[in-house]
Amino acid sequence: MSIPDFQTIMLPLLQCFSDGQEHSTQELLDILAEKFSLTEKELNKLLPSGKQTIFYNRVGWARTYLTKAGFLEMSRRSYYRITERGR
Repeated sequence: MSIPDFQTIMLPLLQCFSDGQEHSTQELLDILAEKFSLTEKELNKLLPSGKQTIFYNRVGWARTYLTKAGFLEMSRRSYYRITERGR
């Protein structure tokens, strides 16, 4: 499977929070990488800038849009949890 776009990542990302617990960004990356069956090569593929992986970038955008919509909130640096609206 190729690296999914951020829209495809949004629902599985929100589902990761269905347990009501806070989750770290790294934990989410690991869970989603497994869910989408991404290879090491895909996980290490960089953006044209060479400063960030494509997958990390797309998960970040999905998380940003879910946060802006009020479905997620940052509980502390690099940790997020679902809101009532997200449930």
